[in-house]
Amino acid sequence: MPFVELFVPKGSQDQGSREEIGGRLVSEVMLAEGAPDTEAARSISWLVVNEIDAWFVGGRRLPAGEKPKYVVRVGVPAGSMNDDKRADIVRRVTKVLADADDDPARFAEAATAWVHINEVPEGNWGARGEIVRIEDIMSLVAGAPAR
Repeated sequence: MPFVELFVPKGSQDQGSREEIGGRLVSEVMLAEGAPDTEAARSISWLVVNEIDAWFVGGRRLPAGEKPKYVVRVGVPAGSMNDDKRADIVRRVTKVLADADDDPARFAEAATAWVHINEVPEGNWGARGEIVRIEDIMSLVAGAPAR
């Protein structure tokens, strides 16, 4: 199940864009990951938005009014991805961002949005004060009791 972090320059999104992105981003990552669309799976698929006060590229602060840049970090349990799923996540995340932008063509440029997929090694994910393993997550989303 994904943990998605969206980084955007402060004030660069109106409420409508934020809601559109927030409403779709996790769902699209879940689809690419192959997760079931269940309440249990959704309950552990999170998105946080980080509004950044200062955004620098090449050592220069982005000028006020410049179209926003984006960084999206997707955390998933290691072992749940393959190259096709990773590529699908990148495509889906980029499309969500482009669909919410007034200039979607700019997302074909490398400097508009970056997607980082962080695969969390087995034994490095925790909840309820204990380590959560991939089989625990699979049991939860399948409706079986956790160990």
